[in-house]
Amino acid sequence: MLHAPECLHLIYSMVKQLKNYVKAAYRGPYRFVYDIGLFMIITYGFHVFWWEFADQIKSVPPIIESANRLAVEVFKASYWINEWVFGLNMTTEPLNVMRFENGKALEVAESCSGLKQFFQIAILFLLFPGSWKHKLWFIPLGFLAIHVTNIVRVVILGLWMAKEIPHWDFAHDWIMRPMYYVVIFGLWYFWNEQFNTAITKQELFR
Repeated sequence: MLHAPECLHLIYSMVKQLKNYVKAAYRGPYRFVYDIGLFMIITYGFHVFWWEFADQIKSVPPIIESANRLAVEVFKASYWINEWVFGLNMTTEPLNVMRFENGKALEVAESCSGLKQFFQIAILFLLFPGSWKHKLWFIPLGFLAIHVTNIVRVVILGLWMAKEIPHWDFAHDWIMRPMYYVVIFGLWYFWNEQFNTAITKQELFR
């Protein structure tokens, strides 16, 4: 099992080799193919790294505190929407639990905070070609998009549970969770079309 420093060094070496390859191949009609490939490699590499070191990452106090705080904010926003927009009658319980009239309860735990996706957005656009001046505002925009997506996701799951629609677990795992990745792909596609196509080969990895 690799330790964190060894894994980071391995990832750094792989990224460096990948950059050299892309610099040589990043031209012509197949550019979008290379972009898709780079997107997939970064995304897959991030997932491998995260699930290998998730416990160590979450043991860092500022990170777990940020996750808990985000979970609270997602809970508050989704509760307000379900109550005042959709008219659900609910009660609250610690920690971040909304209980519906049918007795069922939905918890917004630390793992539902969206912090993992924040890291994913940051890593994706830090490594992907493009101007740093655009990255400085686009990455925070990505954070906002993920946060709003998470609130929508919890609102829908709450309605699903309150209305006792069948297959809630399936909806959670295979409909609501992929929403993140639809948004991330959309952000990446917009970035690639607006801020990556105009740059020159020499500007790729500034």
